[in-house]
Amino acid sequence: MISSTYGLNDLKADLQSFYMKAGVKDEGLMFLFTEGQITNERFLVSINDLLSSGEIADLFAAEDEDGIINSVRPACKSEGLGDANDVCYKFFIDRVKKNLHMSLCFSPVGDAFRNRAKKFPALISSTVIDWFYAWPEDALLSVAAKFVADVEMATPETR
Repeated sequence: MISSTYGLNDLKADLQSFYMKAGVKDEGLMFLFTEGQITNERFLVSINDLLSSGEIADLFAAEDEDGIINSVRPACKSEGLGDANDVCYKFFIDRVKKNLHMSLCFSPVGDAFRNRAKKFPALISSTVIDWFYAWPEDALLSVAAKFVADVEMATPETR
């Protein structure tokens, strides 16, 4: 559970655990992350990397990467891919991409979502957005009214 004391090191530890389960153990996982759990905007750097390429910079130390490579080497060889270190690490990342699913729950209301989407494009380009429900008519009218409030519009009398 994420609390106000949850920091970057905690996120990194959780992501390492998810990667090990998804990539080494070949388990399917879903990582649910809500907007309220972002106690540090730098969390989104790792999430953006996860979404865009599956590889998060400096997630694992070199010796941990060696352990991962050795753990997936038999599965990689059995798939006929060989056992070179770079091939095994790519095999690991491909498994992570296949097995680790991320569900982001962000509100589209306000500037935060728009600003985050600009800074971290994978939040939009590497996701499927599900608005869950159609917008109610009063909400649509309210948004439209806000955007056209300062626009002079022609009326039947001024045509």
